[in-house]
Amino acid sequence: MTIDCYYSELYLTRISFKLKTLFLNKIEFHLFFLILVYNHCKGQFDRNPPVQEIKLSDNESYSFPNPETSDDNGLLMVGGELSPHRILQAYKQGIFPWYEPGMPVLWWSPNPRLVLIPNEFNLSRSLKKSLKKDFKCTIDTAFRQVITSCATCSDRFNNTWITEEMIEAYTHLHFLGFAHSFEIWYENKLVGGLYGISLGKAFFGESMFHKITDASKIAFYYLCTTLTDWNFDFIDCQIPTNHLQSLGAKIIDRKEFLRLLEKALVHPTKQGLWRLSF
Repeated sequence: MTIDCYYSELYLTRISFKLKTLFLNKIEFHLFFLILVYNHCKGQFDRNPPVQEIKLSDNESYSFPNPETSDDNGLLMVGGELSPHRILQAYKQGIFPWYEPGMPVLWWSPNPRLVLIPNEFNLSRSLKKSLKKDFKCTIDTAFRQVITSCATCSDRFNNTWITEEMIEAYTHLHFLGFAHSFEIWYENKLVGGLYGISLGKAFFGESMFHKITDASKIAFYYLCTTLTDWNFDFIDCQIPTNHLQSLGAKIIDRKEFLRLLEKALVHPTKQGLWRLSF
């Protein structure tokens, strides 16, 4: 990770990023990953049945396999389109999409899961100092800029899971009032931010970026303070990372995560633009 472009492990350390460290180059990784998906579809894993490839039209139901049937890496299903309704149904079941360009959509439900209770955010001394600087935080004023910045940061250009299809799908969800962005500005320039999905009293974090040191952490801090004020139950951080655990996130098993999610979804969704500034 570089200072110029720090993507917090909060959202970006899905299974491929850990796998990539095992290979010498991008070609080796992609060959391995294609073999991995192929083996799933052929049912080569002993613990679970083959990953299901489901192709549904917008007029059909958006059912997913039981999350407990995912493989050891959390891969649950292969195929399907990124329609807004399908994505929302996935999140309601603790499932999220992640795949690379040229691949079918891969749907994941990892075990264990990393969550952060908003009022348990660990504010470090160094971050306190950064908060005193002349940063400004806004919400839902530059969603496309944020998601595009997350996708095109220099150390991840042409090597990102945030595909054009993902950008369009999540921007559509933003227009529908389910996807939200927190933007950090310095001298009228966008220098950091994050985006995610809100359903009930749960927020599903997707990605972060920064161009100035601590800008993404500041966005995350304001996310936590805002969700605390609104009595949100938790932030889904997806894959366990040391970085997020240092900020207060905790590892829980999938059953506990699904129980918390079911409880959070009882509440109405705070749908629409979250136009606030700090």
